[in-house]
Amino acid sequence: MMPATRRDIVAAAAATTIAGAARAQPANQATGAQPVRNVVLVHGAFADGSGWRGVYDTLTARGCRVSIVQNPLTSLADDVAATRRVLNRQDGPAILVGHSWGGTVITEAGTHPKVAGLVYVSALSPDAGETTGQQYDGFTTPPIFVIDVQEDGFGFLKPENFKAAFAADASDADAAFMHDSQVPIAMAAFGTRLTQAAWRTRPSWAVIATDDKAFDLRMLRHMASRIGAKVTDVGASHAVFMTQPGVVADVIDDAARTAQRAAR
Repeated sequence: MMPATRRDIVAAAAATTIAGAARAQPANQATGAQPVRNVVLVHGAFADGSGWRGVYDTLTARGCRVSIVQNPLTSLADDVAATRRVLNRQDGPAILVGHSWGGTVITEAGTHPKVAGLVYVSALSPDAGETTGQQYDGFTTPPIFVIDVQEDGFGFLKPENFKAAFAADASDADAAFMHDSQVPIAMAAFGTRLTQAAWRTRPSWAVIATDDKAFDLRMLRHMASRIGAKVTDVGASHAVFMTQPGVVADVIDDAARTAQRAAR
């Protein structure tokens, strides 16, 4: 029989070797972490959640649990509250996805403890202390994108410009439906300063629609670069979330496979 002192020394050495090997493993292997399977989709201005149907169908077919936020578009605070209500209902970590104005919303709401990663789909990404409107400084919005502001301070997209400005690659029927179901936004929301920026503590991905007529393409690239997002370009209009659901779903799927709950 091995002397006790020698046996203890060997056991201690073996334990140290095993512990070191565990530390050397990637975090997801060492802890048995699974890919994120919850996805929360946040629409932008002049739209509602119905435009996410293609993305929803693709991701649910892949086994994801997908929830869609219906933003009231009455204020940044109201949209953030609507998003957090949906996040509260998730049964585990989630990928939070925002289109256009929805990017501002997920930037403010995305510090929620259930958010594992952020996906910006031709979306805005202000920093804490900044407004959405400030993101346009130094860039030129395509002239076809015209907002018709009502007396009550809410804005619709100009009817005759809607398809060319918002959904040029959609069918006439789909563009007509999107125009007729658009939700106006309180224009004051663009002047609200954010109190936090989730992209500073969460990994980020960005889908950039290269034929977007709502934003200067240089602006989209600048925002994605500033937040350190992994970028995917796609030839699409501002309605990329509806017209290119496969591409958008693939980016979300990539985020779900790789994002961790821990901060970068």
